[in-house]
Amino acid sequence: MTTQTTAKTLGQSAVRTEIAAIFTVALIGLGIVFVAGHAQASALHDAAHDVRHATGFPCH
Repeated sequence: MTTQTTAKTLGQSAVRTEIAAIFTVALIGLGIVFVAGHAQASALHDAAHDVRHATGFPCH
């Protein structure tokens, strides 16, 4: 009986953790879309260009 209770408690904890992770990822994603939507095109280009150089990816 205690094994079933422990498994049930662990299952509920895992679901709460999963919901919190989904909510956090959704919030970060919406933040990125909001910031990118309000930034000037040249600022986004410059940021992407700098990241490409920093990671060693040849961009031109």
